[in-house]
Amino acid sequence: MDIGFFAPRHMDIGGGAVVRIAAMLGRLGLSRPLIVTDPVMVKLGLVRRITDPLEAAGIVCAIFSDTVPEPVDTVVEAGVAAARGGAFDCLIGFGGGSPIDTAKAINILLAAEPGARMRDFKVPVAADTAALPLIAVPTTAGTGSEATRFTVITDTQTDEKMLIAGLGALPLAAVVDYELTMSVPPRTTADTGIDAFTHALEAYVSRRANPVSDAYARSAMRLIGANLRKVWQTPQDREAREAMMLGATLAGLAFSNASVALVHGMSRPIGAHFHVPHGMSNAMLLPAVTRYSLNAALPRYAESARLAGFARADDADQLAGARLIEALAAINAELEVPTPQGFGVARADWDALLPKMAEQALASGSPGNNPAVPDAAEIVRIYEEIF
Repeated sequence: MDIGFFAPRHMDIGGGAVVRIAAMLGRLGLSRPLIVTDPVMVKLGLVRRITDPLEAAGIVCAIFSDTVPEPVDTVVEAGVAAARGGAFDCLIGFGGGSPIDTAKAINILLAAEPGARMRDFKVPVAADTAALPLIAVPTTAGTGSEATRFTVITDTQTDEKMLIAGLGALPLAAVVDYELTMSVPPRTTADTGIDAFTHALEAYVSRRANPVSDAYARSAMRLIGANLRKVWQTPQDREAREAMMLGATLAGLAFSNASVALVHGMSRPIGAHFHVPHGMSNAMLLPAVTRYSLNAALPRYAESARLAGFARADDADQLAGARLIEALAAINAELEVPTPQGFGVARADWDALLPKMAEQALASGSPGNNPAVPDAAEIVRIYEEIF
């Protein structure tokens, strides 16, 4: 058995962990961070959750806060310019998946030859080189970006959401503090939570799954399946928030080493062309893609249903698989996940882009990890089904 497994060197996990950020930097020999975050974190003063403990330790930091919800190459280039303008010895990605993904991309492009663009690093290129140590501090329980060697950046010239993969995108360290998620809006809680479950499920059924990634995926599905509805219904449930945060990180470790599959491959073009939040577009697709894939990996889907609490331990595989699909559809309804049409996408615009979206989904490579590997026509059919 040959398994290569990749993870951050150090992870500080627990309520209140963010106050220990200065100590982590000290252990790593770092003292001059550039914090990559978003305008909302600055406007609401939430960025002080990380700047205050740094300043109390005498660490001078600067902030780049021009990130956008779905990261784009032009913002990455602006971040590179900001990083080059100071004598920084590390980057801290603070926020949801978008600031952390942006920080990863800045770090990769910062190490590149002059004139390089983000499109030069999209899959199948291995983006294995970064300029600075990166510490990821997530404020949502969903993307798992703090634990992965992936980032997704939109090319503004082509409207393609590019998957960029390699060790250059893997954070050196992460601070995983569930208390940072306590004030997250309900919509974000829902979208990121379904995103995390999708990571775990796709890692578990991926053709690249291995026993180590399976262990993380199984634990993640247990935690997320039992707590996703709870954090939606009772946002101040600290135990549920803690479980979701841990589940999201475990799911990140799982898919970073087993890869995601068809849901993510089809989700990225929806986000790029129609500006649907990533977790929401995953949720739109998840029941239909699971139905399409079910019989190609029935034992694994059935076990996923049991682990998540959607099926009973003694349910036969076919019944457990059916209950998984039913549960995913019910969660979408309860968490108010819209269809693309419900989100406001015009039918004519959707139909016109279906061939291009199918092409982009296949080009990402993720559909090739799916238990049932589709062709372009099958991807178009699923897109039509979910509209």
